Amino acid sequence: DVQLVESGGGTVQTGGSLRLSCTAFGFTYSTYCMAWFRQVPGKEREAVAAIDGNGRTSYVDSVKGRFTASQDNAKSTLYLQMNSLNPEDTAMYYCAARVGYYCPSESRWRALSGYDYWGQGTQVTVS
Repeated sequence: DVQLVESGGGTVQTGGSLRLSCTAFGFTYSTYCMAWFRQVPGKEREAVAAIDGNGRTSYVDSVKGRFTASQDNAKSTLYLQMNSLNPEDTAMYYCAARVGYYCPSESRWRALSGYDYWGQGTQVTVS
């Protein structure tokens, strides 16, 4: 069975850092576009970052320069290094996978409907 298991969430003060991890099971990790999304209660889930099989990354403007997506294909693990956190970053963070070595270009990678698998989420709280 396909599973995405996130970890690394927690509570941190404004200006602090966290690193999220997402380990994939049940599919060939390196052939998928991987992404991070986040959701605040009462709001729609929104894209944060994506990374393709070549390691090329995409970010939404609000996290550029602060967040870095990376991956270790040998470990089938996706990471999100989050620096300079602020209260607006408080959310449940989800990783997602979509079939395809490359992530869609421009803003199309942000569409939730394009992703085939989702993790259960990990909570990030910035106080």
